[in-house]
Amino acid sequence: MTTASFSYHHEDQILSLRGQWTVEQYPQLLKTMLQFFHAKNADNVKRQPLQQLETSELEVIDSSGASLLHYFFDHVHLTEAIQTNPNLSPQQQALLLAVSASLSEDAPPQPRPYRLGDGIAKFGEQVIRQIKHSNSLFGFIGLTLITFVSVLLRPWRWRVTSLVYHMQHSGVHAVPIIALLTFLVGAVVAFLGATVLQDFGATIYTVDLVAYGFMRELGVLLTAILLAGRTASAYTAQIGSMKVNQEIDAMRVQGLNPIELLVIPRLIALLIMLPILTFVAIIFGILGGASVALFALDISSTQFLYIIQEIPAKHFWVGMSKAPVFAAVIAIIGCLEGFKVGKSATSVGIHTTSSVVQTIFIVILFDALAALFFMEMGW
Repeated sequence: MTTASFSYHHEDQILSLRGQWTVEQYPQLLKTMLQFFHAKNADNVKRQPLQQLETSELEVIDSSGASLLHYFFDHVHLTEAIQTNPNLSPQQQALLLAVSASLSEDAPPQPRPYRLGDGIAKFGEQVIRQIKHSNSLFGFIGLTLITFVSVLLRPWRWRVTSLVYHMQHSGVHAVPIIALLTFLVGAVVAFLGATVLQDFGATIYTVDLVAYGFMRELGVLLTAILLAGRTASAYTAQIGSMKVNQEIDAMRVQGLNPIELLVIPRLIALLIMLPILTFVAIIFGILGGASVALFALDISSTQFLYIIQEIPAKHFWVGMSKAPVFAAVIAIIGCLEGFKVGKSATSVGIHTTSSVVQTIFIVILFDALAALFFMEMGW
């Protein structure tokens, strides 16, 4: 077999091909050409200009050899040199032109210069995307409510086993992390309040700061944010994996309602468990503040309990009233993003991240709106 070789004259821009440019010679030819043109790989090489292609000593060439010409030489010049070469047979010429045209189509598009309307177009795309997302969210909420009422009126269709399972995994298993986190946050709030209030001789009001903060805001907010990261992501990943494995399609084929089987038990489980977890968060947050008051602020446990008893119960119910709303937000968005998952594992990760971000954002937004509402109502 004749060894394939080439020569290229930079001044005249003439390329001479010799031997058999076939797949067997491809590794050696590629290595030689990379060394000749001082390139690390064929994808990033600077393509050379070409005025003439000399093939009088070329014996045979296949698609592998033709691809090397495309990698190392300018497409337009190479096409002209192939078309004007009298030594190529019609078959060789057709092969070289076909390979060159095919590879040029795969080349990455050149970046378009920025235009004034590009920013407006991107903003419009974002607005349209948000409108579509809002429509799908409201539609899913409506479908969930209809299914919820339908199942509620027919007790024989209640999924008690699934409900208890999700209550355990979404609620009971979250108690340790919520208790620890709120205890530490309660201690931090107490330290912060004591640091500020002692300058005014009002250290005793640290108890009120911790109690009011956790009853009205921090207890339910911290719990909802934790469940948004823990439970909403789990719901999305579970339903998304089922969709990737076509289990949801199998349910529909069997005449089963995926909303009734997958969404309603998760929604009811969170509606039951989030108020309970909020109560746990309030208790441990106050205990965190009490530990600081007892050991660092010289406030006795008797004083602490007396101040807590004087706080009106309405502040506790204000915080607890937000829990069912946050539970519905977490469950619905987590399940909706699961149903949006495509047919790949990458899509599961994308929608899982999206569900966490959306849930935390909406929870904080609703909490801010609720705070303004309760303030205006004098609650």
